[in-house]
Amino acid sequence: MRYRILSVVYCLLSVVAMQAQPRFVADTDIKKVGEVEFQVPRQFKLGFTNKGSEPLVIEDVKASCGCLEVAYPKEAIAAGARGEISLTFDAKILGSFYKEVEVKTNASDKPVYIGIQGTVVTEMHDYSDEFPIDLGNVRLVTNTVEFEDVNRGDQPTAELRILNADRTAFRPELMHLPPYLTAKCEPEDIPAGKVGTIRLTLDSEKLSGLGLNQTSIYLSRYMGDKIGETNEILVSAILLPSFADMSEEALAQAPELSISESSVDMGDFNGKKTITRTILLSNTGKSDLHIHAVQVFNRAISVDVANRTIRPGKTTKLKITVSSHYMGKSKGRMRVMLITDAPKQAKQ
Repeated sequence: MRYRILSVVYCLLSVVAMQAQPRFVADTDIKKVGEVEFQVPRQFKLGFTNKGSEPLVIEDVKASCGCLEVAYPKEAIAAGARGEISLTFDAKILGSFYKEVEVKTNASDKPVYIGIQGTVVTEMHDYSDEFPIDLGNVRLVTNTVEFEDVNRGDQPTAELRILNADRTAFRPELMHLPPYLTAKCEPEDIPAGKVGTIRLTLDSEKLSGLGLNQTSIYLSRYMGDKIGETNEILVSAILLPSFADMSEEALAQAPELSISESSVDMGDFNGKKTITRTILLSNTGKSDLHIHAVQVFNRAISVDVANRTIRPGKTTKLKITVSSHYMGKSKGRMRVMLITDAPKQAKQ
């Protein structure tokens, strides 16, 4: 019996030891960079994450061509942390290209290969004004979609315009679509250098709750593409409460919300990690006002409301805090939303 117990303990310890190691996971196996100008050096970033449980060390990065210069972090990447490999490409030949870098790490004896694909041209087309979101082989007008003021039963639509900046046709695919969203691309295959549209339709009956329903979907740029911050599209839908069944008498006795400031100037951080401001919420109606939800669109914002039930003639405080750590790292707008039972101010 003792032997069996010792054997089991040994096996468990062995499994734990095998799992405790770094793991290099690249954002993409092939980075499509679109057009690159002839003999004009251009820099690219290859992102990666250490998805293991021990520090990751990049031991060496080798390029398949002398036209590529590489730079990589020399310090260890902590478990769960991200890093970047920088490439500078100086194109010497016109036309389509495919290059590779070989990445050696302490995570495995086998190297990881990441490809770079694009087209070298004599003159670049500038799409940055009309399509500012650059995903390499495709460009977008925006990477956020908002369905405002949706009532239960509505099926609103929104459009995403896509420019195919590649030299071959592109078929857009959206990954991680939630049950309440459907997508259709027109045309199904976007010709090289042309613009297409993805039409998103929202089924409000399938939304989970009132107020903000937010999710991330991802545009697949090529076969086998992975999800990541680069190809993320943030979709927000605001489902409003319904007051259609309220009588005129009930509406006359309803609560009303008054806010001391509808736009808050948070000021500068000046070296501080957070900034906090306080606004006042007052009930100027004739019955208790209930705050069903206080929601934010950007993870840099956190909120705290002193009292979610405000009696007539009374006031409560809403504290808004902004963190410098997340500023610029989230696609959502800098916005706080209140969902209440005040018919005239159901959403503020």
